[in-house]
Amino acid sequence: MAKPAGSGKISFVEADSLAAEAGLAPGDRVLSANGRKIRDQIDYRFLAADDLVELEIEADGKRGFVEFEKHPDAGLGIEFSDSAFEGTRICNNKCFFCFLKGLPKGLRKTLYVKDDDYRLSFEHGNFVTLTNLSADDWSRLREQRLSPLHISVHATNPALRRLLLGYPRAPDIRTQLRKLGKWGIDAHTQIVLCPGVNDGAALDETVQELISHTNVLSVGVVPVGASVEAENRAAARDAHKLDEIAGMRTLTREEAQLVLRKLSHWRRQAARAGRPTAVFASDEFYLRSEARIPSAKTYDGFPQWENGVGMVRTLIDDWRRMRRRLRRWHAQERTISLVRPLATIACGRLIAPSLRELASEAETLIGGQIDVVPVENHLFGERVNVSGLLPGNDFRSALEGRRHLSESIFLPRASLDYYGERFLDDTTPAEIATQIGRPLAFAYTLTEVIQWMLGMEPESPGPGGRTNGLSWADRAS
Repeated sequence: MAKPAGSGKISFVEADSLAAEAGLAPGDRVLSANGRKIRDQIDYRFLAADDLVELEIEADGKRGFVEFEKHPDAGLGIEFSDSAFEGTRICNNKCFFCFLKGLPKGLRKTLYVKDDDYRLSFEHGNFVTLTNLSADDWSRLREQRLSPLHISVHATNPALRRLLLGYPRAPDIRTQLRKLGKWGIDAHTQIVLCPGVNDGAALDETVQELISHTNVLSVGVVPVGASVEAENRAAARDAHKLDEIAGMRTLTREEAQLVLRKLSHWRRQAARAGRPTAVFASDEFYLRSEARIPSAKTYDGFPQWENGVGMVRTLIDDWRRMRRRLRRWHAQERTISLVRPLATIACGRLIAPSLRELASEAETLIGGQIDVVPVENHLFGERVNVSGLLPGNDFRSALEGRRHLSESIFLPRASLDYYGERFLDDTTPAEIATQIGRPLAFAYTLTEVIQWMLGMEPESPGPGGRTNGLSWADRAS
């Protein structure tokens, strides 16, 4: 595994920190702590949680040691340029439904990294399969108690899971979960549902098995998201596996309804048995089957929000809070003055009807106009219709030349990378803004759009104030 440029390098030293007082600076490298090699940020935090810490430092080509005496919980004031200093662990599975297999050329470079790294699972919530762990990895998990992990299960039946992963030597996930549980390591799990492959009785078996493990905190079921191109490539490559390839299709409305009924049953079963496991269906199942979105209580703190589980509920609840606020203003006969009477929101086709309904309610209370523009996904095909998988050029195609655009165009924050710098197709907000002729703003919620129209300061985006890189205020400025 190649060592990436900048690996293990200090990127930031906090002013007036212990590290700054010791003379550490960006560009220096931390090689070890208390005599043990540091492989990543997790190692650093684990080994630096002591009252006496000796770091081996490389600066300007020279090596030396710096000793710190501190409270075990106190930090040194160092940040690193990489999460994994020696490179990211790459996936060794060959899932027939892997979204990365269908990616065309020319997209954001990081999209082609097929990571399956348990450290990133702990650090950032990435879902991993646990099929590439060595004995040293298991020893480390036991020592450092990296919890919770986010695990892609797909099926608990060993033969079916191996078929789904395309890896005949994949270990039994049930044994792995028991081992983690014995060490006090919890897990959030996901099932990518492929019609005709791991649905039906197989789904029942998998969910029932998962909720029997007390360390499994949640089970999230998401629909397969393969593009038409991915399916065509799979068919050309594996013509003898047509049954599997058929599992890459979009679920029908009836199939989505059946999945919701099954998961509702298992959620009740887990509750009756006193199990802590929360069982979720991703938002796409509700939108596709036109079912009522569950209450926030059902989502149990939204542990799989970034996995598309509960985003619509947070959007609805956010609007309801803002609606109550606006109604109070009307009851108090306060004048609502719009600084910007028009807002344009571009989004995926799947969420557009729900967002249009909320926007219509908002228009009656503030007196302005909120245009919701559904965007067709030309990059991946019409079956991929969520906002987070829309490329910059498809936003451009939907908006360029359109009359009556607002002075800033609102796009979903999920369509950008973590740092808010690039779309999936490697275009930048600045490039798309230039082509459209309007600056771009990015939002998680309708409240952010309304606050912009009212000339108010934006509030924290995302459920519980979560952020993921830049919000619209940062980008618009």
